[in-house]
Amino acid sequence: MNDDTPPPGPAQTGPTQTGPTPKKRPVVSTHSVFGAPCWVSLTSRDLQTTEDFYSAVLGWRWRSVRLGDHFRIALADGVPVAGIAAVAAMWQMAVAWTPYFAVPDADEAVARARERGGTPAVGPLSFPPGRAALIADRDGAVFGIWEGELVSNWETWRQAAPTFIRLHTRNAFDSAIFYGEVLGWASDKQGCCEVEYEGGEVVLRSRGEAVARIDSGAVEAAPDPSVRPHWQIHFAVTDVAACARIAEKHGGSVLSEEDTEAILRDPDGAQFTVTTARGAR
Repeated sequence: MNDDTPPPGPAQTGPTQTGPTPKKRPVVSTHSVFGAPCWVSLTSRDLQTTEDFYSAVLGWRWRSVRLGDHFRIALADGVPVAGIAAVAAMWQMAVAWTPYFAVPDADEAVARARERGGTPAVGPLSFPPGRAALIADRDGAVFGIWEGELVSNWETWRQAAPTFIRLHTRNAFDSAIFYGEVLGWASDKQGCCEVEYEGGEVVLRSRGEAVARIDSGAVEAAPDPSVRPHWQIHFAVTDVAACARIAEKHGGSVLSEEDTEAILRDPDGAQFTVTTARGAR
């Protein structure tokens, strides 16, 4: 990267508009939900193409943010779902979806990642009211961390579960140890995430709900870069087949498709998954 600014973080959601001050919601911070996935963000090349594609495929609407004209917040039924940063070409960044995890101290999380073989890529940088950083784990999968206030209406975002994340990696148990030590999973701290092992997968739970999964695959010899260790973002939809057809019609492609799940690629090359609500967990 030639720029030290990551995509819009979990708190960069204020609309750039004037008018009556909206009623304030209770503030939720990473000190009460630390270690849990708290946001997802897409780095793209062209904002209009990105908006048109995801509006058609996922029915999203858009809101401006304070960061500038290259950034948007995606809304699903009025709930903030994801951040979009159309800066891939400008900053020479990869086109990709990235999950963010809540941490009580960004500096401490980055230090822990470095000590355990991870690679800090960006930050931590200040984005009042919080701080963000991007890190590559030991196998190269990129994820973000966020310290501070979470997106407005975050509890609704969590309960509605518009997104779900899964890490495809070489060794699920080794990765679980890395993330557990960096993000404080299964610790004695109140509010931390619990870790369970089900059928060879690691399942991350926050407040009893499954919020992420880690699974292993034979990816070491795979020539396709898309199957290297990476976090995959899943979006819950009502009709997987319809989303796949619409994606193809609007310049995307279908990498794989089943009854309850399809892996899609948007026009810029970012990969994501659409899945039925019951198939997401």
